[in-house]
Amino acid sequence: MTWYFYVLIIVGVIIFLTLIACYIIFKMTFYSKNRKLVNQKNLLPNQIYNQYHDIIVKDIEDVRALPYQELSVISFDGLILKGKYYEQKKGNPIEIMFHGYKGNGERDLSTGIKRAFLCNHNALIVDQRASGASEGHIITFGINERHDCLTWVNHIIEVFGKDVEIIITGISMGASTVLMASALDLPKNVIGVIADCGFNKASDIIKEVIRGMKLPANLLYPLVRLSARIFGKFNLEETSPYEAVQKSKIPIIFFHGGKDNFVPCHMSEKLFDACSSPKKLVKIDDAAHGVSYLAAPEKYLKELESFFNK
Repeated sequence: MTWYFYVLIIVGVIIFLTLIACYIIFKMTFYSKNRKLVNQKNLLPNQIYNQYHDIIVKDIEDVRALPYQELSVISFDGLILKGKYYEQKKGNPIEIMFHGYKGNGERDLSTGIKRAFLCNHNALIVDQRASGASEGHIITFGINERHDCLTWVNHIIEVFGKDVEIIITGISMGASTVLMASALDLPKNVIGVIADCGFNKASDIIKEVIRGMKLPANLLYPLVRLSARIFGKFNLEETSPYEAVQKSKIPIIFFHGGKDNFVPCHMSEKLFDACSSPKKLVKIDDAAHGVSYLAAPEKYLKELESFFNK
């Protein structure tokens, strides 16, 4: 056997091990079993929400008692996406709300519905692709989800008329989704964006999580990106919220908790600095990830009212 035969064997083993590693990473990071969660009140993620557990559970139960209209759309790649529309008053602006990573509409956005009603807004909570009642198994960190946002916007105009006013709202990955959507060719009906604790780039938040696991982020991230390419069929760096806000013309209000240890507050600061449209950044100093409204509801509502009145 010649030397290059052994080289081919070694290269083949490296490729095989790389593919195995990528598949494991893909399943952990981007794949969702997409099981519809029934008992949401027992499925609040980790200790972040312990302080507000009872409030969130009550909000879920209160919203379950409200009348709603089921809506659905077909995504650009053929998935059936589901949402629930809650009406505070006919003719009021509609917030289309997008939940966070591996969440779902009811669990993550029931409190948001009650907040929207206090703002005299109607609300559509969406189960994002691969979540809740919607189809799919691959979460793309907002890359494909931004097109789903545009699909929902167009559907709302079809259902409620060409004069309907729309605000696209998101929390965590949902915030990054609506920020990326803000750079698309959105109809003039979209009058604003509410982005609560979103990340500035998928690469940055993934590296942040890897570092939190005490692992080498710069070494592992290329495998994460490769896993998305091979098994998810999408480019994790096709765009980012940071790139999108530089092109957006829609007014954007950013919220972020000062004690957010999952998506650091400096990510919204970077987004705010890069944003080219009318903008405002509101920091809730004592809030952890995703609980800015719960930590300071009066300030949150006051800032929203002031921003949209302008």
